[in-house]
Amino acid sequence: MAKFSGLGGRLYSGETSFNIVENRKRWYSISALFILASIAALVIQGLHLGLEFKGGASYTLNKANVSVEQARTSVANIGIEGEVIVQKIGDTKVRIQTGAVTPAQSSAIETALTSTFGVTAESIDTQLVGPSWGKEITKKAIYGLIAFLLAVMLFLAMAFEPKMAIAAIVAVVHDVFITVGIYALVGFDVTPATVIGFLTILGYSLYDTVVVFDKVRENTKSVAANSKQTYSQAANLAVNQTLVRSANTSIIALLPVASIPFVGAGLLGAGTLKDLSLALFIGLAVGTYSSIFIAPPFLAQLREKEPAMQALAKRVAARGGAAPVADVKAAKPSTGSGPRNQPKRKGRK
Repeated sequence: MAKFSGLGGRLYSGETSFNIVENRKRWYSISALFILASIAALVIQGLHLGLEFKGGASYTLNKANVSVEQARTSVANIGIEGEVIVQKIGDTKVRIQTGAVTPAQSSAIETALTSTFGVTAESIDTQLVGPSWGKEITKKAIYGLIAFLLAVMLFLAMAFEPKMAIAAIVAVVHDVFITVGIYALVGFDVTPATVIGFLTILGYSLYDTVVVFDKVRENTKSVAANSKQTYSQAANLAVNQTLVRSANTSIIALLPVASIPFVGAGLLGAGTLKDLSLALFIGLAVGTYSSIFIAPPFLAQLREKEPAMQALAKRVAARGGAAPVADVKAAKPSTGSGPRNQPKRKGRK
């Protein structure tokens, strides 16, 4: 830890620096690979929407030593249309999910479960969601996400500058897209807990990005007047100065989130916690990456297109190129040769 702390001091002072902003094409390429994989997962497998979004029926039976095969066989002859999903939850629960069912079919499923496993109807947790309700929940979730992005973009444009807001939103969309793609790849159900996880990672990603942007704004406040470094160089220094802080914050956040699947889903048998923890874990990791490697380089790319920043880059390049000439001119008087170096003689009066 002492070495890590020493590295943070060297990064903050500029003694050590990682050229993150200038290597933007490398980070864009990495993100492009993940985005392409996400698109492939969404096209091939698609999202597995939970009961709350697509509608249907769910029956959770609480009894030890119940196998998935027994539960599937007990409801096989009822004549349910569509796929029947049977999942084991922990050691003492099994859940049967079906599509939309009629009241008669729902009663038949409960009767089959009670007779097969010798339990009462009260011990079966039954949840019925109509297709229209699922569509309404989906619509509200999409509207909530769009409203969130618009509100955040407006706030960032007022607190910082419009181009910072654009870069932050690009990073957020990047995070959500990759997280959703990985969700489709592993095949987890998208539940309301998943939506909560998505909104949480949006907040965390923006929080980390705003911290980096605040330092970028501080470093670039008078960058055009100084003409000592370009906007990209000043932004890169800001990223390096917040690099260790971002890493420490992310590690501290990821450790408890990583424990949720083992404690919540494994020991307590709470499947909802498994869905939530996956969204949080992937989102936090991707959010940390985007706040360092996507948002600042994208912001610098937008600002470097401005005429003032292009003129600044030319002045910085000229300043760097003029230094050797000045050294040569300063060295000329020491040669002691040439007519210009001869002392002037006084003329006769």
